[in-house]
Amino acid sequence: MIKFLDIKAINDSFEPELSLAVKRVLESGWYLHGIETNLFEEEFSNYIGAKHCIGVANGLDALRLILKAYIELGIMKEGDEIIVPANTFIATILAITDNRLKAVLVEPSLSTYNIDPFKIEEKITARTRGIMMVHLYGKSAMHPEIERLVDKFNLKLIEDNAQAAGAYSEEKRTGSLGHAAGFSFYPGKNLGCLGDGGAVVTDSDELATVVRAIANYGSKTKYVCDYQGVNSRLDEIQAAILRIKLPRLDLDNQRRREIVQYYLNNIKNPVIILPLINNQSSIINNNTSVWHLFVIRTANRNNLQDYLAQNEIQTLVHYPIPPHQQHAFKDWNDLSLPLTELIHQQVLSLPLSPIMTDNEVVYVVEKINHFAG
Repeated sequence: MIKFLDIKAINDSFEPELSLAVKRVLESGWYLHGIETNLFEEEFSNYIGAKHCIGVANGLDALRLILKAYIELGIMKEGDEIIVPANTFIATILAITDNRLKAVLVEPSLSTYNIDPFKIEEKITARTRGIMMVHLYGKSAMHPEIERLVDKFNLKLIEDNAQAAGAYSEEKRTGSLGHAAGFSFYPGKNLGCLGDGGAVVTDSDELATVVRAIANYGSKTKYVCDYQGVNSRLDEIQAAILRIKLPRLDLDNQRRREIVQYYLNNIKNPVIILPLINNQSSIINNNTSVWHLFVIRTANRNNLQDYLAQNEIQTLVHYPIPPHQQHAFKDWNDLSLPLTELIHQQVLSLPLSPIMTDNEVVYVVEKINHFAG
């Protein structure tokens, strides 16, 4: 069986360093807000190219805390609007609605699956305070049109960088492009820990101070609460794990690009729609995507997924139901978002990880090419 993502094998490839890191934390007797977290925050902020990193409990919390901090700072208030892509994992939208802000959905571009930058301005109103940009599937969503709109309307640009740690836009890494960014270190991410974990990254001293306080019960000083905060912390063991994995992230992302290069060059099946790439021959040298996922489309997704499973190839669907059709957002259920709906009906994610062997990649391609539709 070719697993979609063999997390155990990935973690085994970091041994014995991972086990030694866990042992180091256990023997330290200090498990929260300690030296491992402090060092990881410093190392990760340097890696991203931002001034501050605040380790938090998960990626959703990272986005929630950014918005909550902006509310505490008086930059946003209940009922304000945040532009967000319609085809994203629901956590992006939950971060907005949890803060009693209004999520305004914008359709994607079929060429990138990211938010269509030229459909944003028509959705901007007097209540719009920010754009939450998602680097979906690991590909940078940054675009000059988004920069223009942020400047024109004085908006906050918030990056959902849960899937794109290590990607670039021009000379800067994603996560350092906007005013703040949220990261997830869920085990399946390109940079994953051994449980839940996340981070907020920003250049703003003020925002970083407020986020850190809110994440610690609203407290800057122990037992003195300036805000109605929450409990959202990256623990020492997860920070130590991430410190072991971070130095290899660029190398692992490059291996993903090599696999994607082979997929794109060799999948030749007329019923399969491959990711659209401007220059298909230069994936290995293109750092605008870290290929968290390799997502194809087909009108016969269920048949293809069953066929691949019969051939011992595990695939996943990211994501089967778009946010506006979820029961959690009943008020949106009557919306018509045809591009988003088409994507969610047709996408299928193929196996992709830095520890896949060349033989496994070749096997996946051979089976897809023999799929009859």
